[in-house]
Parts: sequence; structure tokens; C-alpha cells
Amino acid sequence: MRYNFEEEDGGRQSEDVEWLPLQHHPVFSTPPDRDRDGDRALTLPKNLLAWDGASRLYFWDSYKTCLHRLSVRLGEPDPTSLLAASPSKVLQADVQLNSEVQRISINRNGSALFLVGLDGLYVMYLYGRTSTKESTIICRTVLVGSEIYFDRNNAIRTLKVCWHPYSDTHLGILSSDSVFRVFDLSSALGQPEQEYYLQPVEPGSSHNATAICPVDFSFGGDHMWDRFSVFILFSDGSVYILCPVVPFGSVYKWESVLELYSDAHMFGLKSANSKAVKNSNLAISWLGATFPELTREEVHAENAAVLRAQPYALFDASISLQGPLSKVSHGVEDDSVHPPVYEGRAVSFLYDLVSKDSILVTAWSRGQLQIDALADEVQPVWKVSSPPRVCLDSTDSIVGLAMICESLSSDTSILKLDVPPDHTLWLGHPPPLLRLAIVDLALPRRSSSVLSMFVDPIISERIYCLHEGGIDSVVLHFLPFTNQTRGKEDMMRSPSVHPVLSTSQGEASSASPLSGFLALSDSFGDSWIVGLTPSNECIMVEMETWNTLLPPIIDKVDKLIGAEVPKDTDSTIISKELLTGPRVVLLPPSSPHLRSVSADSIEGRSTLHQYFKLFHENYVEYAHKVYFELQHHAPHVKKIIDDQYSRLCKAQQKILEVERKQEKIEDRVEHAVRFHGELEERLQSLRHLPAAHKTSLSKAEREFKSELDRFRGVELDALRSSIEAVNARLKRYTHSLQPSQSNEERQVSVRRKVRVQENEMSLLKASLEKLSVMNSENAKKVKVVESALKGREIGT
Repeated sequence: MRYNFEEEDGGRQSEDVEWLPLQHHPVFSTPPDRDRDGDRALTLPKNLLAWDGASRLYFWDSYKTCLHRLSVRLGEPDPTSLLAASPSKVLQADVQLNSEVQRISINRNGSALFLVGLDGLYVMYLYGRTSTKESTIICRTVLVGSEIYFDRNNAIRTLKVCWHPYSDTHLGILSSDSVFRVFDLSSALGQPEQEYYLQPVEPGSSHNATAICPVDFSFGGDHMWDRFSVFILFSDGSVYILCPVVPFGSVYKWESVLELYSDAHMFGLKSANSKAVKNSNLAISWLGATFPELTREEVHAENAAVLRAQPYALFDASISLQGPLSKVSHGVEDDSVHPPVYEGRAVSFLYDLVSKDSILVTAWSRGQLQIDALADEVQPVWKVSSPPRVCLDSTDSIVGLAMICESLSSDTSILKLDVPPDHTLWLGHPPPLLRLAIVDLALPRRSSSVLSMFVDPIISERIYCLHEGGIDSVVLHFLPFTNQTRGKEDMMRSPSVHPVLSTSQGEASSASPLSGFLALSDSFGDSWIVGLTPSNECIMVEMETWNTLLPPIIDKVDKLIGAEVPKDTDSTIISKELLTGPRVVLLPPSSPHLRSVSADSIEGRSTLHQYFKLFHENYVEYAHKVYFELQHHAPHVKKIIDDQYSRLCKAQQKILEVERKQEKIEDRVEHAVRFHGELEERLQSLRHLPAAHKTSLSKAEREFKSELDRFRGVELDALRSSIEAVNARLKRYTHSLQPSQSNEERQVSVRRKVRVQENEMSLLKASLEKLSVMNSENAKKVKVVESALKGREIGT
């Protein structure tokens, strides 16, 4: 359903609208807000732009704390133009936002948009009432997850917020307490609909703190079980899968769900492996309960184009956390399931569906992109005898569920590309990864770890990487399963990387990341990217689409050489016939007594006439041809001579320049030799210092030092976040137990008071007895003293 907003602007006439180029729109000239949370804003990637996929572009104004809605025209009137209507429509929240907005995103039908910041997550419903003040539209805005994430006594942070691709009212949130939650905006806003507590390793079995700290996640695409999957990235670069995860009430295609149902019956139940039969039975029961129409014979694709997911969960099993995904190559598997050690830590993740290939891209903080493809299909896996916690309503319907998702140990020795699919289907193994490429964006060392990735809406093989230095385009040229289905046998080609936009003004100036990014496209195949600078300037770049995936054309060397020297169409100066000279003519046979014949005789005259005719036909005509050719080619020869003379002059000038530079080069070489001598002297003097005799670190010491550096740079942050999450859970637990423990505490305090009173009474009795004894003794002593005084008085 697409909502109509055209009548919400108070009856503004269409004649008042002016269409301007998007980069020149007045809303992008507002000064940015640099005062609030300026330092903390750099820790999260910002994106203050959103697009509904049709004709409306949204921009969050941090200075005025309002949302601008711009109507755009793509490719009109010029195919390369991008126009926006001015003035824009202003949308205002009906509540006060207590956090600076860092990122906005719109749902599928364009009815709601979430605004997430460091201290709050809000959802703004884009239909509202018109206000008489400044002709703004007041939109209903609600706070999501306030009881979990944004409490003052809670240290849990939101790491990633994303709309679910098959629902308009569900949000997926990954937080720092290693919990993935699904919120339903149509019901409870404070409590999640589904909670998945991620436990990638067994407690106490991992010595790497980054292995238990999630970073990013992505929902799967429209392919097999990928549509029910959630891919989660951890700090050490390992990738895990949750499957199946389905929001209650989400909508899916009938054909897609029926394909999974038939696949489970065909390849699972008919398998000779008992484990495959067990796993497929669980999947079939889950599909039949979640989509009841599959088991009804009267329901067909003609009267049910889509299926709505019903609330359901297996009561004796929880979803398994599949992973970490292992790396395989053509017939050879890597020794370790963990990725190789990269510089920095994993910071961003992207799932990209390209035809038959599921592409996973992991971005590292030092600017490296790890591009992998799933070598097998994702399948659901449950852990039996681990029941979830289910919340029911008065009608015994499921309204919420929570479960602990543990990683099961699986045998990865059979996960190879040359193994037939029948030997791996429905056995519960996580799909392996096929390494496609490792792309290094060559970011400077001083750059931050803010990296974001987006997929081109027209060409899914093209991925945009947004970083501090600008925007780069990465195009994939090799897709293993897509090329195989198309019958291509292309060799594995590396991706091509092209810089699209640079935000640095120079080498000395520090670059700043963009505050917004969008990839737009129209129905004719044209594509644009729109960027927003920190100073609220809009940048628009048109992207080529028709020749992006063409193979590169390599020119030959002779073409490059020929391009330097201009060629004339009439390059022949003299014909080859003239250069070979006159033709050799064989003389006619003569009689042996020819010398005795006189010239005046008839025989002599005929012989002379014959020889003269041959000479005229060959040599005289050849001379005329040479003369004509020389006259005809004289201007051309003169042109060539002038051109060669000009080239000779240029060559002489270059030689003079080289000679002048030669003197400078000799001076520099001499200076370098002197400087080298000085360095040698300094090196000799430094060798006599005590520190020069220290031995270098051994291999084990170097490995220990690198491990300490990695622990200091990466794992300490992970440990701090884990400690914060545990403290937050402890506070919530103790806070929840306070009302129930109040009566017990009172009883214990009364008992303690009674015991204290009894102890005090016994102490008082003992002290009174001691005092009475002391009093009696003192009384006796007083009597003795009095008798002694009386005796002295009598004696005197």
C-alpha cells in the first residue's frame, strides 16, 4: 500500500512548485548543527538521506530537527538530469527527540521511517496532520525499545537497526549484549516480539574476546532459505547464521515457500541418512505450522499468491547458531574455520544476492574488503532438547518468544566443492564460503573505522563502499554459480575498483566522511548516487550502467605507437612500380652478320627502328612517369619534411632540457652521496652505543608481542563491552527481584533485631553483676578507710 501525501500541505497549488537540480535545492544550504555531540557523532556512520524507491527523497535537517520530503524527477526532461521540487514539505515529530539523529531509513511501502541516534530510536509515521505554524506536517513519532536500550541505568547499545525486507512493521536490532531482537511496531513498542541470545562459543572455551562480540548483521535475500536467514558478523571476522527467523505476520510468495516445502520432502525425507531425515522433518513441521496453507489441498497458487507467516515455534527445540562459516576453495578446504588475520577488526557486513550467488562482504577497519560467496545452500538447523521461552495471550496464541542460540560443533571435513550435493543436504552443516577476492582500498592509517557498504539498485554486481576518504565502487566480474548456470567457463577475474568521489581537499587536509548517501535509479536503467557532505552540501554523480560489466579492452603496442605519430591517408610517396625501375626488355634475336649491315640499308633501318621503339616504350615512358610522380608528390614530400623538421626541433629542445636537468641530477646525486656518507658515519657511531648490541626478538617473542598488541587494540574494547552488558543484565535482574525480596528482607531484619536484643540483654546482665560486685568491694574498702580515720582521730 502506498500512501498519498499530496493533500497534506494545506492546499498548496502545484503552480507554486519550482523544479530545481537536486544539488541546488535550498534545503541543502542550511548550516549543520556542530554543537551537540560533535565528538561522539564520529563513532557511528551517519546517513541522513532516505529514498522510498519511487519519487520521494527524505532529508533529516539536524539544525532544525525536522524531516524534509522532496519530490524528485529522475531523468526528466534530460536523461541525465535529477530534479527536485521546491519548496520541500516539512515533517515535524510530535514529541521532543532527546538524541541527535545519526541514521534514517524508510520501510518498503513508504509509510514509516526510523530515526536512530546514540540515545534513542524513534519511528516517525509519515502520514500526519497539517499544522498552521509554518505549514509543517505533524507526524506521530514513537520511541522503540526504551525499556531495554536507552535506560539511564542500562549500558546496552544498539549496534545495527534495520527494517525487515518482508514486513513493513518489523525492525531487527542487534545490540552490544549479544542479543538479536525483532520488534513489532503494530503491537508492543517497549518489548520485543522475538529475542535470540547469541552464544557463538561455549562459556570458557574461547581465549579470544572478540569472538563473542557482534558487530553487524544483514537479512538474507529472495533465494531459498536465505529469505528466512539472518547473517551476523563478529569482531574477529567470523560469520554466523540464524535460520529460520520469521516475523509474525510477514508476507512471502507462495511459489518460494512451496519450493522449500517440496525440496524438504524430495531431498530430506528420501535420504538414506537418518540425520537428514530428522532435520527435514523438523523443517517440514515448522513450514506446515508457520504457513498452514501448505497442508490444505483446497488452497492453490491461483487463489493464494502470498502467504502470511503465523506465530509458531518448536516447543522442544531452539534455533542453532550456525557457524563460524568455514572457508573452502576448489576441492581444498582451509585448515582453520576462522578468517586470516587482517589489520584492525571487522566493522561492517553486507549481503548481496546476484542471480544464483549469495555474496557476503566483510569490511575491516583498515580498509580491506573480504568478498566471499556461499558454496552451498543455507538450511535451517535446530538444537533439540533446548526449549524456548514462549509468551501466550488469553487465547493461547504466541505473542512473543525468546531462545538461547548455541553454536553446534559440526564435522567440516566433508565440506568441499567436489563433494556431490546428496552427501551434504540436510545434515545440519553450515554452508562453506568460497573466497572470491580480497580488496584493499588503501585507506590512510589515520583514517577512522567508519565504513558502510551499499548495493547498486540497477547492477547488483556493483557495491559502493563509503569511507572517510569518499566513495569507491567495487564491481564483481566473477560469479561462480551464476556463470555456471549460464554455461560460461570464464576464468576467475578480480573485481575492479574505481574511485567515485573523494572528500579530501588535499594531502595536508583531513578528510571527513559523508553525512548521507543514496543510490537512485529509474525504470530506464539510469543510475545516480547522491551524497551529503558534513556542511550540508548535496553532491550528485551520474553512474554508467551499460558498459560496467564489459571485459576490459587492451590495446596493442603498435596501436599505441601509431597513436603518437599521425598518419596520412596517402602515406605512399612514390609508387613501388617506379622504385623498381624500368622493366628489363629482352632484345629480339639478331642475325650473326648484323654488324656488317649498314645503317642506310633496309635491314639496318628496320633494326634501328625496332630498337628505338623498345627504348621509347620503356625508358622514355618511365622518365615521364618519374617526372609526373615527383611533381605530384612534391607538396606531400614538403609536408613530411616540415613535420620531420618540427619533430627534430622538438627533439633538440628536449635534449637541451635533458642536458640542463642532467646538471641538476648530478648535483642531487652528489648531494645524495654526501648524505649517504654522513649516514654511514652516524650509523658507525650508533653501533658503538650499548643499545646497538641488543639481540632482535625471536619468532615466539614477536608472536607474543603481536598478540599483546591485538589484545590491547581490539580485545580490551570487546571485554569492556561484555562487562558493560553483564553489568546491565545484573542491574535488570536485581531490579526485577527487589519487589519479591522486600517481604523476605523485612522478616530477616526482624529476626536480626530480636537476636541483637537478646545479645544486648545478656551483656547488660553480666555488666550489672560485675557492677554489683565492684560496689560491694568498694563499700568494704570505704568502711575500712572510715575505721582507720576514726582510729587516727581518737589517737590525736
